[in-house]
Amino acid sequence: MAERKMHDIFVYGTLKKGQPNYHIMTDPNHGKAVFKGIGRTIDKYPLVIAHKANIPFLLNIPGKGHHIAGEIYSVDDQMLQFLDEFESCPDMYQRTIKRIEILEWGGKDDSPEGRAAANTIECFVYSTTSYLPEWLNLPYLDCYDSYGTHGLRYINRLDR
Repeated sequence: MAERKMHDIFVYGTLKKGQPNYHIMTDPNHGKAVFKGIGRTIDKYPLVIAHKANIPFLLNIPGKGHHIAGEIYSVDDQMLQFLDEFESCPDMYQRTIKRIEILEWGGKDDSPEGRAAANTIECFVYSTTSYLPEWLNLPYLDCYDSYGTHGLRYINRLDR
């Protein structure tokens, strides 16, 4: 049987451990997701909380904002397709490849050695070019937490 292709993905918002949509990453009905480590974007980006549902958006404007902290996962084709649908890709978010600095590596079955640079990895990231101009005036975060001091708790889809 052929081995399924796995894809590296970087999550910075509600899909992280301890956040409102983390259950999606652990539900085998959506596919397979294996936690690999902690990282942050090599480039700076604006990360804002916007929309009436307090959704975290990484605005695809390299060089503006902060290095964004998040988690690195290896996902199979089924999970990647599920995440594309969940993230309303390509309408609301677009899935692009970005370079991520590895801060902690937990992948026991493989190591980041042998990559272009041992402390970086290329990952799919859901960011957006489909944002309202006024979002550029919102506070820029470097790390998203729905339960943070900003008081802008994420509102689940079923509760909107």
